[in-house]
Amino acid sequence: MKIYLYFIGKPKDPHANAIAEDFLGRAARYCPAEMREIRPERTDLWAKHPAARKIFLDPVGKAMDSAAFAKVFALAEMEGRDQVFLIGGHDGLPSGWGARADLLLCLSAMTFPHELARAMLAEQIYRAFATLRGHPYPR
Repeated sequence: MKIYLYFIGKPKDPHANAIAEDFLGRAARYCPAEMREIRPERTDLWAKHPAARKIFLDPVGKAMDSAAFAKVFALAEMEGRDQVFLIGGHDGLPSGWGARADLLLCLSAMTFPHELARAMLAEQIYRAFATLRGHPYPR
């Protein structure tokens, strides 16, 4: 299993991805994880990751607490299936992409800058692995 965290749009602050990269680095202790910017017109996530579960962040998506999110990872590990996460740009997800996702996930009912959403999602990914391994971090 491998984790891919993709995002659309460049961060306004060059240091904005540092927190997300830190949490993905911690998650990489449990499985390979990477984060990168994509350009929708040049990227076909379905061709690039045909067997992976595509989980896209969207305000109309399913809300989950951290325990439910950890269960997503438990299932992925059991299936040995890669997880592809996508955070849309300032206009949201590209047209038609949400309908093709395996899961639309609402990170929060509140609105956050995309850089902060990356950090929050990366932290939840690390938290999920730590929870599943009985690590004291999630306390």
